Formats: sequence, C-alpha cells, structure tokens
Amino acid sequence: MIPKRIHLVTSITALLLVLFSCQKDNNDNLKELNNKLEIQKNIDKAEVFRQNYSDTDSAFFYYNKAKLLCDPKKDPDSYVSILNCMADIQLNHADYIGSETTITDAIPYLKSIKDQTNVWNIYTTLATNYLRTYNLNDALLYYNKALGLKVDEPRKSLTKSNIGSVLLEQQKYNDALQIFLRLSAQKELQQKPEHNAKNINNIGLCYNKMNDPRGIQYLNHALEIRKGLKNVSGIGASNLHIAKYYDETKNFVLAKKHAQLSYESYTKANAMEDRLNALALIIKNSNGPELKKNSLLYVALVDSAFEVRQRAKNKFAKIKYDSKSEKEENLKLRTQKAQKELQIEKQKNRNIISYLIIILSIIIIFIIYYYLTSKVNKEKIEATYRSETRIAKKLHDELANDIYHTIAFTENKNLSIAENKEQLMRNLDAIYTRTRDISKENNPIPADQNYVLHLKQMISEFSTPDINLMLNGLNIVSWDSIDQNKKEAIYRILQELLVNMKKHSNATLVSISFKKVEKHIIVNYNDNGKGIDSKKITFKNGLHNIESRILKIRGEISFDSLPNKGFKATFKFPS
Repeated sequence: MIPKRIHLVTSITALLLVLFSCQKDNNDNLKELNNKLEIQKNIDKAEVFRQNYSDTDSAFFYYNKAKLLCDPKKDPDSYVSILNCMADIQLNHADYIGSETTITDAIPYLKSIKDQTNVWNIYTTLATNYLRTYNLNDALLYYNKALGLKVDEPRKSLTKSNIGSVLLEQQKYNDALQIFLRLSAQKELQQKPEHNAKNINNIGLCYNKMNDPRGIQYLNHALEIRKGLKNVSGIGASNLHIAKYYDETKNFVLAKKHAQLSYESYTKANAMEDRLNALALIIKNSNGPELKKNSLLYVALVDSAFEVRQRAKNKFAKIKYDSKSEKEENLKLRTQKAQKELQIEKQKNRNIISYLIIILSIIIIFIIYYYLTSKVNKEKIEATYRSETRIAKKLHDELANDIYHTIAFTENKNLSIAENKEQLMRNLDAIYTRTRDISKENNPIPADQNYVLHLKQMISEFSTPDINLMLNGLNIVSWDSIDQNKKEAIYRILQELLVNMKKHSNATLVSISFKKVEKHIIVNYNDNGKGIDSKKITFKNGLHNIESRILKIRGEISFDSLPNKGFKATFKFPS
C-alpha cells in the first residue's frame, strides 16, 4: 500500500508542475504574439507613409518603432528588412552616412536570414550607397555579392545592370557595354519598358564614351520610350545625357536646349541633385545677364539642397535619438514592471511550493498514520496470539496434567476414606488456584488512580507463609503522570518475574524496589532462590515476554544470577 501512495504523491506533484509550466509557456507565447502584432502594425503604418514621398520622415519613424520592438535573434528576417527600408529612405534623401550606418547594423544577422531576398536588398542598398558616394570598388564588391545570391531572374538582371553602371563610372566602357547588350537580348527586359529604356540609355552612354556615332541614336530611342511612359525622372535623365553629348560635340544650342528640358523635368520630379546637374550645364552654355541669373539660381539651389539634406539628416538622427531615449525610458519602466512581475511570480512559486508541501505533508501524515495504525493492529494481533498460545500452553502443561492426575486419583482411590477424600479436596483446590492465577494474568489491568492499589494486590498474592515479600519506594513514583502503556508493561513484567519465582526458584525472600533518577524510573527485583547461570540464560517464555515488554516502552533491562545465589533483574524506562 505505501509504494502506491508514494506513487500517487509523485503523480500529483508532477501534474501540478506540468500545469504551472504550461501556464507560464502560454503567457510567454501570448506576449510574443502581441509583440509580433505590434511590430506588423508599425510596419503597415510606415508603408502607407512611404508611398506618400512627401512624408517619408513619418515612415522612418514607424519603421524605427518596429525595429526597437523586433528581436534580431528571434526574427532576423523582419529586423533586417526593417533596417533596409530605413536605410533606403535615408539614401533617397542623400543621407549617405546615416544610410550606411543603418544598413551596417543589419550585416551581423545576414547569416541567420532564411529569405535570400532580404540579403539581396541589404547588399544592393549598401552598394548603391557606395556608388552615389563614388566608392566604386566597394560598390562593385557588394553588387557582385548580391549577384551570387539565389534570387529571382528580375533581381539578377537588375544587379547586372547596376554592375554595368559601376563599370561605366570606372571608365570600363566596353565591359559595361557587353553587360547592357546581353541584358537587351532578354525577353523579360523588353516586356518592362522602364527598365528597357534605362538599359538602352546606358548602351547609348557607352557608345558615346567610345566615340561610336550609334550612341546618340540609343539615347534618343530611350527618350522616346520614356516620353511614351510619361516618366518625368526618366525624361530628365535622357535629356541630360543628350545635352552632355551635344556639349561634348560642340553643338551648344542643342546642348542648352536639352539641358533646359532636363532641368524642367527634374523640377517637376523634385530631384534636387539632378536639377543642379542640369542647371550647371545650362550655365556652361549661357552668357551675359542669363549667366548671372542662372548662377544666382544655382547658388540658391545649392543652399536649399544643403538645407534640405541637413534637415533630413537631423530629422532621421532626431527620430533615432528620441526613439533611443524613449526606449531607455521604456526599458526602465519595463525593468520595474519586470521586477514587480518577478516578485509576483516568485510569490506564486512560493505559494505553489507551500501548497505542494502542505499536500505532501498531509499525505505523508496519512501514510504514517496508516502505517502506525496497521503496525499497532498487527502487534495487538500478535500479542493476542502469543497470549492465547501461552494460556493454551499453561492449560496444557499445568491444569491438564493436574486434572488428569486428579481423575486418576479418583478412579484408583477409595474416596470414602477420609484421608483420600481430603487429598482430593486439596488437589481440586490447587486446580482452582492455578485457574484463578491464569485468569488474573490475562485480565485487563486498570491504569486509573487505583493502579497502585491493584499493583500492590497483585504482588501480595504471591506472598505465602514460605515466601516473604518486601516492597519499597512504590509511592515515591508519580504514577498519574505515567503513560498507560508503561503502567501495563510494569505490571506484567513484575507479574512474570513473580510467576517464574514461584514456579522455579524456591525463593523464600523477594525484594522489589522503585526509585526515580532524573527522567527515568528504575525497578530492582531480587530473590534468594536457586538462581541460574547468567551466561546460559535463554530468553524463552517468561523472560522473552519481559524483554519484549520493556523494549516497547523504550526501556532497558539486565539480569544477574548465579546457581544457588539468587536471581536479580534491573530495568528502567523513561518517566
């Protein structure tokens, strides 16, 4: 029974721990889900503002909020994608240093990215940054890294086109031309007019640099396609390239005309950098009052462009700084909240542990109670069995023999003779006495306030004309404070000693004394009987019962005897 109950305790404990663990996991999962939803909410807001080119600072703000919520170790794809969008916004506002700083934060997490498109975006943005700042070697390095990734064919084509642009800037015109010519043969490019126009324009630029007359034809063709698409920025770029061609071929009238058209297109597109390039070419081909007017306009535009760039840089820097400050403040608040939650969690854990301890204690107490109750019942059964066995043995060994001899006496003797009749009466009286003694030995012992009286009465019954009994110190013991089991044990032990004395020792003098030493009661028994060899004492029957009883009350007993030197027994027990 006990192992089954222990197994039940273990099962209950395990179940409670599992429930607690599941609750904690559910809380963690809920927090993570809410965080992901908040990140996506900020990204969606940023995308809406990003589509409105005049409000890119708001887009940058919400991207930055999403970045601060995102854990790069758990979700590197989202983190890198957000950084790329922020860097692209800075790039389009000519904040090249800020853009490079932002994109650099993403590089340590590229190895953990699952979607290669996100890696391609990072390499492309970084390379474009280097191209705009004329760091051509690094631009070529990262465009080649982007080309080596497993992405779709349109992205590969765009990367090749970007590599051609870098080679064009490096004055490797023939290498660049070969790339653009191979791209022009692709059907996918021909199906995308804007990309096709850009590629045709690049071919024209390569031919021009190589002094090939076909260059102007390609530039004009690209311009016609962009006009058909009403691509304002594209029209501005084509006119600027054509203007540079005519400027280099000394056709200043056409150079100025196309430069003016380029300037107008870039003004509509609000492309400040390209607008300044077109205006510089106009100034080169102007003179007189017009030259002064355009020069003053150029200076004003340069100042305005610088102010716009600086304002954009300051905005982005301020957004980052404010977000950082807000993050630090939120971090403090979250830390305080986490500490409170930790205290609550610890208190919950303490409560759970307390409940477990209480449950375990109750179950253990129940098991111990059950075990002790079973043990006591078992001991009672064993004691009853031993008592019944001892009674049966006494009845057989003592009464049965006496009754048999008495029956034989009545059959063989003439009971009419007074002497025989008197002997019969003595035999019957002896049988009665033995029966009474056996009955008294097994009667329940009163352990109330009359205990001392009954103990004295039991001891006095062993006093005969031939046996002198002395009893000392019985009244110095406070028997009312002694446990009932101990009283019963003392009664039975003395009874066993006196029975053995009467049956075996032929003693004429018996002394029983009681004394109290500290927290123990000591009982000394002495008789002047024939005694036994203490080295040959075997604990059977009466002596075995005596030892068993004294051990049950956590006591100690010792025997001392020699042949013809009497018998001594000393035992003590805690009061």
